[in-house]
Amino acid sequence: MIQPWTRLDSVSLGDFKVFRLRKDLKRSPRTGRTHEFYVMDSVDWVNVVALTPDRKLVLVEQYRHGTDTVELEIPGGLMDPEETSPVDTAVRELREETGYTGVRPRVIGEVLPNPAIQSNRTYTVLVEECRQTHPVQFDLGEDLITHLVPVEEIPHLVAAGRIRHCVVVAALYHFDLWLRGLKSATNTPPDAEPVHPAGS
Repeated sequence: MIQPWTRLDSVSLGDFKVFRLRKDLKRSPRTGRTHEFYVMDSVDWVNVVALTPDRKLVLVEQYRHGTDTVELEIPGGLMDPEETSPVDTAVRELREETGYTGVRPRVIGEVLPNPAIQSNRTYTVLVEECRQTHPVQFDLGEDLITHLVPVEEIPHLVAAGRIRHCVVVAALYHFDLWLRGLKSATNTPPDAEPVHPAGS
């Protein structure tokens, strides 16, 4: 059985607005030796799968500074410090980024963006019967174009590398599970028995 490592010390290295960086000193349960690890702490993120009545998804095209590229994604963003509900964040982000609103918003998926170095979670929220009802309200650092894409075209956009943001692809996979009537791993009880690979 894999055991958690013991944290012996933790030092804050700075607050960089969208994440905080810390250095942890931990002891390996296998070797007893200590190692330093760097962890980014961030608020949780939310991605929005916004489905229109005619089975199109609301997508946004925007410039991304990390890769210096223009990416096609679904709406989303960071949960504000005072927000406790991913659903409320999703509704807000969808309205602000695209002007669209809808009904029956609910979480259909949850992933860990990069558990090796990040401590936060990303939620996928589905909103149905979306229509444009409001003007957009971009943040000062945002510049987006909204696109409506038929659901049937989404897999082709992923396969062609047109949609390549990893947490967006994960969100679209949860949407595919929802379309097929399958439950997401989000609904797995936290105390469920761990799965072990064959032969382990």
